[in-house]
Amino acid sequence: MFEILINNKRKIKSIEGDTLLSTLNKNKIFLPSTCSGNGTCGFCKCQVLTGDEQILPSEEPFLTSREIEKKIRLSCQIKVQKELQIQIPEKVFNIQKFHARVENIKDLTYDIKELTLKLLEPSKFCFKAGQYVQLITPVYEKSHRSLVRAYSIASSPILDDQIQLIIRFIPEGICTTYIFEYLKIGDKIDFTGPFGDFVIQNTNADMFFIAGGSGKAPMKSMIEYLSEVGTERRMVYFFGVRTKQDLYLLDLFYDFEKKFHDFTFVPILSNPGEGNDWKGSSGYIPQYFPEFIKDASNTEAYLCGSPGMLAAVSKSLQENGVPKEKIFYDSY
Repeated sequence: MFEILINNKRKIKSIEGDTLLSTLNKNKIFLPSTCSGNGTCGFCKCQVLTGDEQILPSEEPFLTSREIEKKIRLSCQIKVQKELQIQIPEKVFNIQKFHARVENIKDLTYDIKELTLKLLEPSKFCFKAGQYVQLITPVYEKSHRSLVRAYSIASSPILDDQIQLIIRFIPEGICTTYIFEYLKIGDKIDFTGPFGDFVIQNTNADMFFIAGGSGKAPMKSMIEYLSEVGTERRMVYFFGVRTKQDLYLLDLFYDFEKKFHDFTFVPILSNPGEGNDWKGSSGYIPQYFPEFIKDASNTEAYLCGSPGMLAAVSKSLQENGVPKEKIFYDSY
């Protein structure tokens, strides 16, 4: 057994050979890790002050030169072979593991489901709109071990005894296969959270929400929350998908246009196809920015999507005058 000193105030024990990430998890300290400790997400970072300072080749792609200088490591890649002294963000101590019951499963499209999870223990979950949880899928016939995947919360934090998740099916994905083909209403499932800093900024700036597919989840959480607490901020939500069959929850967001002082919902199809009855916007989201941006210097953009989508949209926003520091995003 080796001792690990955390933030110079808390001590835990680790069995020789365990990874630092698994040791922390066993002690109910949950660093973000969306790849179940496989070293492919790069999220489980911590600062190793003493004990194991050797950066492994598997870590280098996820660390900047500045992080390497500060002895930042991926906790999943550290095998505990000696006593360690580490530093982690204080907010990590607020992350908990929750036990929940599947209250409802709803098909939103042919490849997207909405899960409603009722909290059992603890019975309340405090989070901020835009944050995410890490869902823990159990061992089943297509997976010999429990796995963890990150999903944005789709419900408002006002309702704190349950959460909703919007999940897209990934072909051959072990976690989404379990969710789509095995998980049933009434089943029990665990998750950890909350994670993330993708949250509403406390300003009066115009807000652009930009997402596609299952990226609607954090936008739904943010917009529902703002509808409940009230706001006078000008908001535009661009929702981009390929075809009409990829659209969902349209009525909900058109209703928000009636509830808010100044809210516009703009669904956009990149491939509407010929001969269909789509009468809305088509093409790509950035081409509509000049039409909707009124004061670029006083505009905040909230993005959720693939890395390629984020890069293209962020570049276009900046070309239209939106400051880089006012562009916030959550990639998946």
